[in-house]
Amino acid sequence: MSRLDVTEKIITAKVHKGLKWSDVAARVGQSKEWVTAACLGQMTLTAEQAATVGEIFGLSADEQKWLMVVPYKGSLPTSVPTDPLIYRFYELVSVYGTTFKELIHEEFGDGIMSAIDFKMDLQREADPKGDRVSIHMSGKFLPYKTY
Repeated sequence: MSRLDVTEKIITAKVHKGLKWSDVAARVGQSKEWVTAACLGQMTLTAEQAATVGEIFGLSADEQKWLMVVPYKGSLPTSVPTDPLIYRFYELVSVYGTTFKELIHEEFGDGIMSAIDFKMDLQREADPKGDRVSIHMSGKFLPYKTY
């Protein structure tokens, strides 16, 4: 058994039970964005959170332990994503990455936006021309230090 096996079991149970990530998140007590990332193997759950997720998805005690292991983060099956939706984010960074960098440096100075001290909110935005995806990302600014 591996973390990937547990992730696949969670996804299978979610489909069979007709669950929504927002409902799972409400039971865990965290945002739908963080809980989804955790259930997909990108975050580490506490014992209490793992027990709740285990109850929701029918995981054994051994499977719940995998939810508490620090995962290998950022793993995609290929270096350039082939999934169309994920590829669009790759494309977005390819096109606007230099703009993000330039504007962040102009506003904050030399540093980075944290992906650790980070939060995200994804919402549907109604639009008469076709609904839009609204993603708000907020990460702590981490300045480079001299030494």
